[in-house]
Amino acid sequence: MNQDFDAFVTAALFEKDGRAVFALGDGTVRFETGETVEAHPDAAILCAARHPSGQGVITGGDDGRVVWSKADGAVELAALTGRWIDAVDASAESGLIAFAAGKQVEVLDAKDSLFRRVFAHERSVAGLAFEPKGRKLACATYNGCAVWFARIAEQKPTVLKWAGSHLGVTWSPDARFLISSMQENMLHGWRIADAKDMRMSGYGAKPKSLAFLGGGKLLATSGAAGAVVWQFVGNNGPMGQQAAEIGHRDGTLVTRVAGAPDKLVLVAGTTDGRVWAAELNTTRQTTMREGGAAISALAVSPKGDRAAWGDEDGGAGVVPL
Repeated sequence: MNQDFDAFVTAALFEKDGRAVFALGDGTVRFETGETVEAHPDAAILCAARHPSGQGVITGGDDGRVVWSKADGAVELAALTGRWIDAVDASAESGLIAFAAGKQVEVLDAKDSLFRRVFAHERSVAGLAFEPKGRKLACATYNGCAVWFARIAEQKPTVLKWAGSHLGVTWSPDARFLISSMQENMLHGWRIADAKDMRMSGYGAKPKSLAFLGGGKLLATSGAAGAVVWQFVGNNGPMGQQAAEIGHRDGTLVTRVAGAPDKLVLVAGTTDGRVWAAELNTTRQTTMREGGAAISALAVSPKGDRAAWGDEDGGAGVVPL
């Protein structure tokens, strides 16, 4: 399946049943089965995450709205007049949905329309991530990440500090490590048990895209001429280890990475529009798209058998792995 949506592809995702969904800069959500949902009329989608139910996607727009889109229509979950929704995340395990608008983060419950928690920060929040069980929420902000218990109203967060602007955040599948991408060309990580810092540097560009693979033993990232892969084995994770680089090609950068969490297959997209897959336990590498506009979105299906990609010019596709 190949499409030309004629709008920047903000995100590519898969529903629980394996259907691909694309969130676009023109405010629409497009399903690979042909349905189009006007999620944010006259606005742009800035961020997206799969709904906790596994059906449809949660999107945030520059209209200040948070919307749940399914193939049969859209439902508004929240609206903040005059604000932009900078980040969203959702947890299938806890059923919670989180979104960030400036310094404020709000948490909703997919099964309880009356549930709402508001967490305030001193500086703007750029990234969100629920820990694997969905009980805690990490918020990437200036000088570190704030970690909240997602259902508790009155509390002070645990703050994991590191100087600089943190743009994105992800948990390791075993919840032992928290990794953030930074405004500088580097990652920073913390071992949760003792807040031990992990500096992960050496990138040529901002490593904005992160994906854990192989049951959490490997972390793949964008930000270099190839995909950068760190080992997370043992108590220390990548501390004291060097990263490997896969699929290096001069004159281009990897912009997006994705993979099925329990498999050793990595998919990457590049600034020259290529999409390729590599089996990390062999030397096999396959090119699935030869080139075009820079890849802006990438995802792997829950079964690990298909990949969905989108680019900056509105090109999109779904390919078998």
